[in-house]
Amino acid sequence: MADTEYYDLLEVAPSASQDEIKRAFRKQAMKYHPDRNPGDKEAEQKFKQINEAYEVLKDDQKRAAYDHYGKEGVNGMGGMGAGGFDFSGGFADVFNDIFSEFMGGGRGRGGKAVYEQRGSDLRYNLNITLEKAFSGCEEEITYPTTENCEKCHGHGTKNGKKPEECPTCHGSGKVRRQQGGFFVFETACPTCGGSGYAVSNPCPECKGAGQKKVNKTIKIKIKPGIESNMRIRVAGGGMAGIHGGENGDLYVGIMVEPHKLYERNGTDLYTSVPVSVSCAILGGKVEIPGIDGEKVEVEVPAGTQNDTLIKVKGKGMVLYDTEKRGDLFVNVKVVIPTKLNAKQKELMEAFRAESKDDSCQPEIKGFFDKVADLFK
Repeated sequence: MADTEYYDLLEVAPSASQDEIKRAFRKQAMKYHPDRNPGDKEAEQKFKQINEAYEVLKDDQKRAAYDHYGKEGVNGMGGMGAGGFDFSGGFADVFNDIFSEFMGGGRGRGGKAVYEQRGSDLRYNLNITLEKAFSGCEEEITYPTTENCEKCHGHGTKNGKKPEECPTCHGSGKVRRQQGGFFVFETACPTCGGSGYAVSNPCPECKGAGQKKVNKTIKIKIKPGIESNMRIRVAGGGMAGIHGGENGDLYVGIMVEPHKLYERNGTDLYTSVPVSVSCAILGGKVEIPGIDGEKVEVEVPAGTQNDTLIKVKGKGMVLYDTEKRGDLFVNVKVVIPTKLNAKQKELMEAFRAESKDDSCQPEIKGFFDKVADLFK
């Protein structure tokens, strides 16, 4: 049976293409890299084994010899470095990719650090009233951010031009050091701080930073019907781009404040309105202030019970960025008087006398009929 140990280490089939083998090696090397498994001897040994496997399988001649004769077929073929690893050609390219991915990227083509970088996005939380959420508004906000230094145009140099590449890392922003004869580690360049560029003669205005902190004031247009937790994006309103890169964006998070009269549910509004006993019994009208600033007349039908929900169509909130409106729901709260004058008591006694047959109070009669059944 043919030896498949190297394929098993990379978790690929013996028929795998070179691209599949390369991707598998990258995955396994990232998984068992010593920096991700400090002090783990088993992971360190596994890391060495997958490198040995890739060194053979990436080379067509060595792979063919291995497929036919196993490990013995590739022994003594030459081109192997210390410990049986060849750090030239394709292996080095793949390892560069792994280091770049492991260290968080930040390089452009040719391993150079990216000079122009996009600025960071910012978030601003804005509270508005329910009335403003209904009608829409324009709000002025001030927030801390950065902008490019006008004197050096964001380059940080005294002459306002792009700085020279760092002489230590030659523009890569990274330096490498070898440890233990095998492991190679990358860290940010101590000279340029990882930027890849060294400012020898800094701008006196920004001290070489290329940017300055400012408080920026802008106006935000809020469309009618906006709801809490919606966000408004202001393109380019974030922090300034680095070395001429594009600005980040500003995201304004909206929070609609609680209202004294209304509760909101989507485009519908809910409120509670107290009415007198006489209004509930005989019917009537109640006026309340609408969210649009106009008075809303609520019709209370005769015989309205406590906690009855009355719907007033088209008097709710506006659907976001449209002219459609939801409804208003009024919860009727019948207020029972606690003190009566002599005349009121006389009238209520007369009312009670007239109500003995329970014809006007079927719910009460029905309740006591059920109670009577329980005692039988």
